[in-house]
Amino acid sequence: MRMQRQRGVAVITALLLTTLAISIVASLFWQQQVQVRSMENQRLHLQTRWILRGALDWSTLVLRQDAYDNPRYTALTHVWATPLAETRLDQYIERERVEGEVFDASLSGNIMDATSRYNLRNLARRTGNGAVIDAANLAIFQRLLTNLQINPALAKTAANLIAGSQPAVVAAGTVDPITGQEVGGEERDPNDEAAGQDGAAAAEGGGSIAPGTVPKGVAGVADAGGGAGDGGDGSDGAQAASIPVSRTDLGTPIKFLEVEDLLAVRGLTPEMLAKLRPYIIVLPDRTPVNVNTASAEVLAAVIPNFSLSEANALLARRRNIPWDDIGKFQNEISGRTPVADSISVKSDWFLVNSRIRLDRATLNAQSLIQRSANPIGGGVKVVWVRQD
Repeated sequence: MRMQRQRGVAVITALLLTTLAISIVASLFWQQQVQVRSMENQRLHLQTRWILRGALDWSTLVLRQDAYDNPRYTALTHVWATPLAETRLDQYIERERVEGEVFDASLSGNIMDATSRYNLRNLARRTGNGAVIDAANLAIFQRLLTNLQINPALAKTAANLIAGSQPAVVAAGTVDPITGQEVGGEERDPNDEAAGQDGAAAAEGGGSIAPGTVPKGVAGVADAGGGAGDGGDGSDGAQAASIPVSRTDLGTPIKFLEVEDLLAVRGLTPEMLAKLRPYIIVLPDRTPVNVNTASAEVLAAVIPNFSLSEANALLARRRNIPWDDIGKFQNEISGRTPVADSISVKSDWFLVNSRIRLDRATLNAQSLIQRSANPIGGGVKVVWVRQD
């Protein structure tokens, strides 16, 4: 009886040891598999980055050549506007095949004219005392919201938000009262200053208004989310002495870098932003709208007293013969006078959309490219790359 009991204990012990050994080995194999998969993911990520770099090099080459071929105007009939259909890269890349490896790589994308959209940066102008809202561009943005059936009163709050994010321009030779050092020629970022500084602002002439004030001659403007008070001495036509508050509960301005920052505007919903996104952009500098690439909604906004039906008719004529001179375009809209420097027939800013598939990895990227206005003495550079 005792021998049978001992044999039973030995069998159970052997089973436990076997189970423990199997568990340890399985754990080691699992950890090794995780490490191998992690290394594969890193390799795929690195390879997709290199493919993206190659795509950007190709895009800059196309845009540089277009600047030489068409120095006077930029239109959708040019080579850069031709989208790249999904192209298998393994047909063009020579590489050693690893047994069992599936090299499934493809690239697709397109180049868009960034100035075919309305640049939200136009809503504000920088001055030595901060930023002021451009009344004429505020009216343009209101018309764009109206064309898209969005409350135009939101334009005022958006302008406050953007003006509050603009750095002030410090005049040359200015002396810092604290350090006693000359700080002329620099930009003063309102986000680095103490928040909540109240002040006065004047809005007389100059085509601009201080953040938080209602522009003269612009109908239907209502502040949907708080701003600075009115008043001031009226010097220099327009003077901003306070930073507009985009979120009254926080009391501090925010950096305005991309379209999604409009969600800080009180009353603007994600659904509204989705409707608005194809027609707006945020660029580093103020830019005119290219009438050769703009949509009907944007054209109807930048041209006063211009309906969507008239803009669509204008687009139909543009498909056949784009405008190579701004004077020819103005002849098409006789009787209407767009805001000065609000329209152009040439572009220097472009968006490059890229989609890369490599094995099981997928990379969607959007890049902003700036092309020099002088292709002979300048070049093409990548400003930023955003990846999904």
